[in-house]
Amino acid sequence: MLKSAKNKAKTRKPIPPLKAVLKVIRTLRADHFEALLAGGCVRDKLLGKVPKDYDVATNAVPNEVRKLFPRTLTIGAQFGVIVVLTGGRQIEVATFRSDTSYKDGRRPEKVVFTDAKHDAERRDFTINGMFYDPVSEKIIDYVGGKKDLQKKTVRAIGNPNERFAEDHLRMLRAIRFAARLDFKINRATWKAIREHAAKIQKISAERVAAEFEQILTDPNRTRGLQLASDSGLLQFIFPQIPAEQLTAGMSVIDQLPKRCSFALALSALLIDCTTKQADDVCRRLKNSNHVRQQVKWLLDHRGKILDAVPLTKGQLKLWLAKPLLEPLLQLNRSYLKATRQSDTKLRRLRRQINELGSETIAPPRLLNGHDLIRLGASPGPMVGRLAEELYLAQLENEVKTTDEAARWVKLWLERH
Repeated sequence: MLKSAKNKAKTRKPIPPLKAVLKVIRTLRADHFEALLAGGCVRDKLLGKVPKDYDVATNAVPNEVRKLFPRTLTIGAQFGVIVVLTGGRQIEVATFRSDTSYKDGRRPEKVVFTDAKHDAERRDFTINGMFYDPVSEKIIDYVGGKKDLQKKTVRAIGNPNERFAEDHLRMLRAIRFAARLDFKINRATWKAIREHAAKIQKISAERVAAEFEQILTDPNRTRGLQLASDSGLLQFIFPQIPAEQLTAGMSVIDQLPKRCSFALALSALLIDCTTKQADDVCRRLKNSNHVRQQVKWLLDHRGKILDAVPLTKGQLKLWLAKPLLEPLLQLNRSYLKATRQSDTKLRRLRRQINELGSETIAPPRLLNGHDLIRLGASPGPMVGRLAEELYLAQLENEVKTTDEAARWVKLWLERH
């Protein structure tokens, strides 16, 4: 009975995010602390969107937060951030703070705990600098964020030169917000981005890549890339890629489906590059091996499948068994549209796929390498070649049983 209760507890579903964050806020307020929703969740609420996550800002210092909640993580405690674990959720609780000077264009050297107004003034953009009191249902806005939301404007809080000097990545974040929300960028903020664009090179590759991935996977990626290009940021993110190659890639990006993977979008942007150039980009941005391998495969095979059209049934099945076939077709389609070339071969290939119907794409092989050697094949390269040709014959439905496969192998050996 006890064991059953433990298993049930382990499989219990997390409570809704809003319910979890309200629980945290009520706990803080019950102990007479100020507690408000802060940042992006407030912006999304005003835009009528469901926030992906919720952050809490409070005048309780980290040690006071830890005392109130039995389960916490203290990873960001030096910056006043405690992660509260409740209801299967992780809620960030940050103490109101002001940041002192930044030494590396990323992190403040020291934080000073303060009040809500000063906390708002150290944030990046006005649309991210508002608070919301879920008890009184009031927006608390010290920086003009509500007005900028109405004007659909991304504007740095205070002096944009100072904001970007504190954290250079904010320049790329401005681009991301403007693209995703379809907002314009305030004139002074845009001027500061252009003036400080080269400083993006001082930011770690991982942070730049994470921000850039969000731009490339957003449906408004074309606008994001255009803003990144016009601001000068793009040339500093990809210093090894000539501008004309990036321009060619942007035209292909514009033809991609609204929803697509990061690997496909990056492959489209680098469509005019050699595979080695693309691999160098992935290594420089420190993309995962998984992304690197996908980009390499897509660019290696970008034109090969269309060059082989029309395909035999066996060849078609071999391609269909490739996990990246659909992204490959989307990449080829986008390239053909961007360069205004005929898509006749691509449409013919789609017809072939439809005509295949419900046939099994990748059936188990009828014979393995040991079987082939037993039938007379010499160990070594011959076995590999024979195995592939036999499997192609199987996919073509020329052989359907192990007996038929054995006879096919004997005939093949006689010929070779």
